[in-house]
Formats: sequence, C-alpha cells, structure tokens
Amino acid sequence: MRTITLNAVRNLGILAHVDAGKTTLTERVLFATGSTHKRGEVHDGTTVTDFDPQERDRGITIFAAAVTCTWDGHRVNLIDTPGHVDFADEVERSLRVLDGAVAVFDGVAGVEPQSESVWRQADRYGVPRIAFVNKLDRAGADLDTVVESIRTRLHTVPLVVQLPIGVEDGFRGVIDLVRMRALIWDDGMTEGPVPETLLAEAQRRRRLLEEAVAELHPEALEEFFAQGLSEQTLRNALRELTRRGQATVVLCGSAYRNRGVEPLLDAVIAYLPSPVDVPPVRGVDGQERQPDPDAPFAALVFKVNATATGRLAYVRVYSGTLHKGETVLVGGRNERIGRILRVQADRHTPVDQAVAGDIVAVVGLKSARTGTTLCAPTDPLLLEPAVSADPVVSVAVETRTSADNARLTEALAHLVDEDPSLRFGTDPETGQTVLSGQGELHLEVSVEKARTLHRIELTMGRPRVSYRETVSTGVTGFVYRHVKQDGGQGQFAHIVLDTEPLETGFEFHSAVTGGRVPQEFVRAVEQGCRDALAEGPLGHPVTGVRVTLTDGSTHVKDSSEMAFRTAGRFGLREALKAGAMTLLEPIAEVTVTVPEEYLGGVLGDLASRRGRILGSESRPGATVVTASVPLAEMFGYVTRLRSRTQGRGSFTATPTGYAPA
Repeated sequence: MRTITLNAVRNLGILAHVDAGKTTLTERVLFATGSTHKRGEVHDGTTVTDFDPQERDRGITIFAAAVTCTWDGHRVNLIDTPGHVDFADEVERSLRVLDGAVAVFDGVAGVEPQSESVWRQADRYGVPRIAFVNKLDRAGADLDTVVESIRTRLHTVPLVVQLPIGVEDGFRGVIDLVRMRALIWDDGMTEGPVPETLLAEAQRRRRLLEEAVAELHPEALEEFFAQGLSEQTLRNALRELTRRGQATVVLCGSAYRNRGVEPLLDAVIAYLPSPVDVPPVRGVDGQERQPDPDAPFAALVFKVNATATGRLAYVRVYSGTLHKGETVLVGGRNERIGRILRVQADRHTPVDQAVAGDIVAVVGLKSARTGTTLCAPTDPLLLEPAVSADPVVSVAVETRTSADNARLTEALAHLVDEDPSLRFGTDPETGQTVLSGQGELHLEVSVEKARTLHRIELTMGRPRVSYRETVSTGVTGFVYRHVKQDGGQGQFAHIVLDTEPLETGFEFHSAVTGGRVPQEFVRAVEQGCRDALAEGPLGHPVTGVRVTLTDGSTHVKDSSEMAFRTAGRFGLREALKAGAMTLLEPIAEVTVTVPEEYLGGVLGDLASRRGRILGSESRPGATVVTASVPLAEMFGYVTRLRSRTQGRGSFTATPTGYAPA
C-alpha cells in the first residue's frame, strides 16, 4: 500500500443542525470513495456511522463516529458529529482534534439554531470550514436565501463557487464557477461545457466571486484589476482565505440523490488544511510539537468507548510515531499500547503504527480518559483538553430490584467515563442517586445505554434543573472572626467583607492596606470564599457576587492560611445571609417549527409554560417561533408538541443562561 504523506491527510468533521443531512452526506462520501459498495440510508437503519441501536431507532446521530476513506490520493479521516443540542459536548470534543470541517445547511431552512451553535464551537477552536447547502431538490429550497442567512447570522463572508442547474425537483447538477464547467448527475456524474441558457448568469456569478475574493486577498486584487482572476489564482486565494478563517467557500447539492458529493470532496482536498498547514500543537506550558513523524510522540484522547474488543481510546496523533507494543506516558503513568486500530465506525482494522496526523483507536490503556495526553516518557507534554459543559438537567435514577443496587454505581461510572458531560452522585437530603446531563434526551439515551450494556432495570424520576442563586442586595463592613482554641496552637482569623451584586460569575478583590492581612492570607480568604459558593443560603450554588476584603487582623501565633480560609468560607456564608438573595432558574431559547394551522395552539402552550415570545418567521408551509422558556417547563414538551401538531411540529432548545425564578 502506498504511503500517504502528511500533506495528503485531511482530518475533518461534518457539522450541522439536526436533520440537515450530515449522516446521509457521510454515507455518500463513503460510497463515492469506494469505502462502501451500497449507499446506507438513515430511514432504513443501514448507515455506517449511525451504528448504535438507539441512533437507528431514533433516526438521529447521538455519538460522534470516525471513518476513514481515500479520495484522489488523499486520506480523509472524517468524524460525523451529532446535530442535537443535547449532544453538543460530542461536537466539542471532536472539534478539539480536527483540522477542518464541512458545515451542512438545509436548502430550505438555511441557518438553524444548532447551526449557529456548532459554528461558534468551531470558531473557538479556530477550525477552518467550507459550507455545503444540502437538499436543493426539496420544495422551497433556495441557495441564495441560505447564503444570505450564512452571511447575516454567522458573520462570515460566503464565497459561492457553484451555480445550481435546475430548481427543486428539477435540480440535476451544478456549474463549477472556478473551472466554468457544468457537472450533471444522472446515473453518474458527467462533465461538460456550461449550457448556453445559463452562460450569462454563470459569467455574472463568476465576476461576483472574483470581486468578493479580490476585496479580501491583496495579491488577487492586483490581478483582478489587470485582467481578471485566472483559475489558479482563484483557487490559491480561496485556499488561503479558508485556512485563515476570513471567508467560507459555499458548495451545494443533494446528498440523498447523490448530487454534489464529488465536487465537495475535491473542495475538501483543495481548500481545507492538512496537519502541516495548521499551527504546531502547543502544551499548557508553552512547548510546541511539530507535525513530524520523527518528532517526540504526542497525542490527545478525545473519546473513550467500551466495545466487545476492549476499552478503546480514540486519539489524535499530533507528533511522532506510535508503535504497537510501545510504552507511553498516560496522565503521569507508563502504560503499554496493546493494539492500534484504524477506525471505520464500529469496525476496526489493526495497524502496526500511527503517525502524526492520524486519528486512530488504541487498546490497552487503563488510565486514559477523555482529554488525557499521551506522550513519549522521555519527552513529557501536557495538552489542553476540550472543556466539558456543566450539566443543566438532573434525574433521580433507581433500580427496580435491590439486587441491582450494587451494580448501579459501576454502570453510572462507566457512562461518565465515556461521556464527561455526565455527572452522578447522591443527593445528601433524599439519598437518591442523581444523574445529571445536558438535556432530557441526553439523559434518556444514557440511561437506556446503562440498561442495555449492564442489563440493569432502571427507572428515571422527573428531571430536576440546576438552580442558582445570586446577590440582589449586598452588605458593607461585615465582620467575621474565626477563633478556635482546643489545646495546642489555636486558630485565629479576623476579616471584614463587602459583598455586592455582579452580572455573572465571581470576583474577589482586596482593599486591605498597611499589611494588616498578609498576602498569603488574602489568597486563603479568596479560596475560602470560593468554597462558600458551592451552596448559598437558599441551598443552591451562588453566582453573580463581588467580594471585597476591606480589613482584618492576625494573631502572632494562631493565624494561619487554614484559619483564614475557614474564615473566608464561613464569613461569606454569613454575609450572604445578611444580605438579600434571588433564586435563578436556567432559561432555554426554544425554536419551534410548526405548520401555520397549529400556530395558535403552540403559542398558547408556550405561554402556559411561562414562555416569552422573542420573534417569528414565516417559511413555506410553516412558521418558526423563537421563545425564551424556563428549562424546568420544557420537560415532556416534545410529546405535547407532537400531539398538538399531529407529529408535524419540531423544536430545539438551547440553554442560554439564568434568570430570576
């Protein structure tokens, strides 16, 4: 087998709102590249990447799945990511290790709420993107409308490089504006000259493309004014603008009808970066590692999964070469690599080594967790992991029989090991086991997974949301003394605190003068105050408070960092009780798409859930309503919406923050 160089590797993700066609597009990519010999269909449950029974039953992607294929002498490592907001953490972990992405948009709906969320996630990690406007064969599909929504809602410059041939049911091909050639799909793809009927429009669009590129690219600007852009200059400029994140190349097609897939693959190769085109990976201490197979080994675990073949750690290799049987440093421990596997969703092919730029799975690492760095023992490095979102919804989880109680903790620990956005613990007041996650569906899927894998009969209680409390009225000059004397050296700390409301988060300042409280004790007071934020007077975590240490005193023998930390913790608790607190509840932005004839009932239902309508938009045959609704009121909403709209309504809910309850 011919060795593929780093320049010929593309690590990319497929990003989109739920039901925009990510998985179908992935299946068509696998078919076009010869990785599969039959096109998988989501509705038939025959897709490669949606291999989990729950994904096939629900018809949505839940778990990020990696596949590898080859196109035009290039290896494409592709991750199909979830589109549902409850599984945004899967997208976050995938984007941490990707070099590029394809953002898929529905040709009718355009930019949808989760489209914006995944776009912002990609912005955080600086991942270059190209856009694919899908489903142009559907009634109401319009490329120009979608492009305008990309421009206005995602704040990027869309560079459209294709012109559709035909509309809606008549969509049968595209004109490549870079090469000025027509691509038609019947039984397969055929290429020819631009049809005379579309030549004038194609030339106009090519001119607009050149103008947009020339505005952003200084070198292209000179050639544009001199003679217009050549094909090669245009390609080079599009590549540079994409990789810098200054613009987004836009292509179009219909993945379901297998139209537009080959040009998209060509664009991935032409415009998205290889591992050598992105900046070197940097450790938390500032060390850099070049994407060189001969450099010291460094890799990051971005997903952990238990399978019939063992515990798999999915890793992105950033530098060096990893060999089967080699010993690596895993979170401070030396461990031996059992096997290295090339991943094709749920199928795996053993390989002897993985080099810089590869995405593979390794077997045999007991201490590897999501976000763990693997590196050469002789050249230690610590890479920054993706940040997991805090849980927003909790449910009480119980076993049906007492015999299963002993296995419940093991099952939940297994879930959390695979999905860091989950948490579990015991409610100290009720003694119930509580599982927390990103949403109702997230928890349903997780509990069902525990039932299936561990064969435990579980029941879920009503989900509970995570409330917060904040300062509405602070106090000034609150004095707290911590004095403890029980034989031997005692404890003494005297502090004076001011508290005041803050828009969000926590701030601590010291206004002590004259050294009345030494600096090391000031830091201890701050740490104690942070300890106090775990539970406020109303019994919930505290946010939105600014604390100022204004005065204090010490004892020559009995003062210590521990004493001042204790004073900070109990002093802030008492100061909060002396002021006034407000309970906050999590709020979600809900986007409901509903046929016009059911709009009145849906609006009434949202009002009954304390929803505040933010706006509405008319689309062909439907209305899209955006509302702000307390998250606690959204449980069971999917069932109510379906019953009110005869199954034709859909919605997404994105947590947006907290508001007074």
